[in-house]
Amino acid sequence: MLFHLALKRLIQHGSLTVTYPDGTVRDYRGGPGPEVAMRITTARALRGMTFNPAMALGEGYMADEIQPEGCSIFALLEMLVLNMMEGGTHPAERAMELIRLFRRRFDQLNPASRSQRNVAHHYDLNGRLYSLFLDRDRQYSCAYFPTGTETLEEAQVAKKRHIAAKLRLDRPDLEVLDIGCGWGGMAITLARDYGARVTGITLSQEQLAVARQRVEEAGLKDRVRIEMLDYRSWKTPMDRVVSVGMFEHVGIDHYRRFFTTVRDALKEDGVALIHAIGRSDGPGSTNPWLAKYIFPGGYSPALSEVLPAIEKARLWATDIEILRLHYAKTIEHWRARFAGNRDTIASLTDERFCRMFEFYLAGAELSFRHMGHLVWQAQLTRRVDTLPLTRDYMFEAERAATPARA
Repeated sequence: MLFHLALKRLIQHGSLTVTYPDGTVRDYRGGPGPEVAMRITTARALRGMTFNPAMALGEGYMADEIQPEGCSIFALLEMLVLNMMEGGTHPAERAMELIRLFRRRFDQLNPASRSQRNVAHHYDLNGRLYSLFLDRDRQYSCAYFPTGTETLEEAQVAKKRHIAAKLRLDRPDLEVLDIGCGWGGMAITLARDYGARVTGITLSQEQLAVARQRVEEAGLKDRVRIEMLDYRSWKTPMDRVVSVGMFEHVGIDHYRRFFTTVRDALKEDGVALIHAIGRSDGPGSTNPWLAKYIFPGGYSPALSEVLPAIEKARLWATDIEILRLHYAKTIEHWRARFAGNRDTIASLTDERFCRMFEFYLAGAELSFRHMGHLVWQAQLTRRVDTLPLTRDYMFEAERAATPARA
């Protein structure tokens, strides 16, 4: 049995007990480590795990054909990930990764029409869903944990404060473009707390409606407007450009166009801040299950893929920061909140959706905790002399905006 042989090779640490569709139970043991178990209930799921495990594991869990036994899906995935990171590899997965690398430019081809469909797939879901596991401001991106002890709400406020400091909002009425504005939290914060005039753009109908409602409720209609617009259609130079958690949806075929658009959207003395997911181990491909079910057309790039596009757009990378483990902590909070509201979420969707999202959140946390994923923030300008010579202004602005902790 090919799957049996693959597991014997893969499991070097801990133990995995597998119950096969015919009732056979096999133990795979390595050195000291976690002990987990799973049941494969159908021949279809076993066949998938043999020939395309990166897709089949998630699909099998969604269909309840792969069941963790005596452990959570997170514990099962973590055990498999830890063994993979130690050099264990499923032979079929090596071949599938080569195919994904070969196809990735086609898979990430995201013209405006396709981008809107991809966005709708994930963001135009039931309006209550995201409020049941995100923070109150619906920040669906990496939070910032200065001490590691912050609540999710505190860490998301800190993230916005951290970004605002890098934008150098040093005078009122600066015009800010927010590319991929989500549910409007960043735009509202920059207008309310920093006196900016913000235009947020999105491709999600659901986010557009919620963001506009939130702007109205905040009494900021004179300072914030939210538009349905692809970033490539923006033509007006602004004082500042910010984009948080949107670049992952651009696609490698479009990086140069994205940064050229950012450059053209900046006034001569403008500042941009791009916040996105990346990877530490060089160019790769998107997990096929994630690409099919969660983020079609999405990809988290290595900085080696991003910086050439910045250079070709004739932008200065005036500051680059790598956030390590902050997203793992963020998603840990999301997983706990999702679990706490699972019954309500199931009533809005169904059991299959809940399993899909549990698998997604577990895998996402593990990718940041063990698999080299990270978050990068790139501060960009058109001119070399736009910003002060040192980064002290960032720290001073952030400290000035930080309330004293008890």
